Amino acid sequence: MLRCIRDKGAAHITAAIVMFLVSSCYTSRQSAPDTKDLSYVYNPARNVFTPSVSLYNEDSETTVLSVSIRRDELFFSEANPEGVPTASILLSVKLFDQTLGGNLADTANYKYDLIREDVGGGYAFRIPLKAYDGVSYTVALKIIDLIRQRTVQTFIDFDRTGPYSGLNYKVRDHFSKNEVFSNIVKPNQFINVLSPSLKPDTLWLFYYKTVMELPAPPSTVLPEVTLSPEPELIIPVPYSDTLPIMFPREGIYMLSPDSLIREGLVLLNFGNDHPSFTSPETMIPPLGYIATAEEMEYLVNADKPKLALDEFWFNRTGSIERSKELIRIYYNRTLFANYYFSSYKQGWLTDRGMMYIMYGPPDKVYKNVDGESWGYKMPPVKSAWGSQYSSTEEYLWFNFSKKKNLFSQNDFVLNRASTPISYWDIAVARWREGKVFRLETATELQ
Repeated sequence: MLRCIRDKGAAHITAAIVMFLVSSCYTSRQSAPDTKDLSYVYNPARNVFTPSVSLYNEDSETTVLSVSIRRDELFFSEANPEGVPTASILLSVKLFDQTLGGNLADTANYKYDLIREDVGGGYAFRIPLKAYDGVSYTVALKIIDLIRQRTVQTFIDFDRTGPYSGLNYKVRDHFSKNEVFSNIVKPNQFINVLSPSLKPDTLWLFYYKTVMELPAPPSTVLPEVTLSPEPELIIPVPYSDTLPIMFPREGIYMLSPDSLIREGLVLLNFGNDHPSFTSPETMIPPLGYIATAEEMEYLVNADKPKLALDEFWFNRTGSIERSKELIRIYYNRTLFANYYFSSYKQGWLTDRGMMYIMYGPPDKVYKNVDGESWGYKMPPVKSAWGSQYSSTEEYLWFNFSKKKNLFSQNDFVLNRASTPISYWDIAVARWREGKVFRLETATELQ
């Protein structure tokens, strides 16, 4: 059962109103809800859905947004006249034209009533958007569970760059024939690549090695390690939409209909463990943020990596139970860094992933066409005046600039010069002491 409402309209700007709460002995400055704060986007505790999305250029004026939600994330209720377990979902979409400064280009609202027995492992929603070649867009997508009254919002950037764009391809699983919503593939996964608009005789496969270097700490100004502009391999592949293709080697793959053009469908193989961390071999590298060079050399070359990994964490706490809790939090942050921030490299290896792992989910997030800013609460500052005192909130800000990248629309780089003081050394020291670091509770700063 599907009901669809489509509308057009102008974007509205809501001004934040600052409120003051005054008592006889204590003054606390509080503000109304910050409507521009998007920190919940990166906070899994505040999200009921972890949607997967894909985009496809259906024709010269239409880009189809596909959204997939797993069945176990849908909430089915029998509180309806039919008494049938049904989930009720509202999708609200706004399309912004970034070429014209972020003007609203299209809007749509779709309501779906999903009967449980009709939903398999998940449900895919497909929304057509008016989009044109040569234009850069941002999709603001809200997924609203009308029964639970919970909302998840996500943002998707894309460019319609013409006939060679990766948006002109569809990817589906070779065996199930289901659409593949992520451009991250497993080493043993067979897929079909469809390009009905191009219909090439041959696709050229460009292979690049993955970037595995850790980003520099936030207070260290060093150039980012990026991909080599030239591929390691170039392989011609005869085109057929039924040809099973597998990418067994970890790395970055680009498919293009022209051997001289470096633009096309990008597929990433980050290994079997991505985005999670279940083996010692994948759990050890992220420790580079808190381990010494000597410790990392020992861990990487250990004959028994599982034993070496357990020893590292036990040395932080001196307690098996506390070590388990520290491991759970550290690798949960690493997993969600992969989910939120993977670009042409794994999310935990990006600047945003580094900050997310070490500092936790940001308390404030503001986005614009050029990038985003993260704010972390500092310890509260109290000031006295006679018999009264006040407490104010201050934030440490990190600014990330969006980079134009041929391989990803999700590449952001930390502007290190804008935050000369980051308290990075304190963060590392707290983790090494077996404590989860949060800037707001850092006693050294109080």
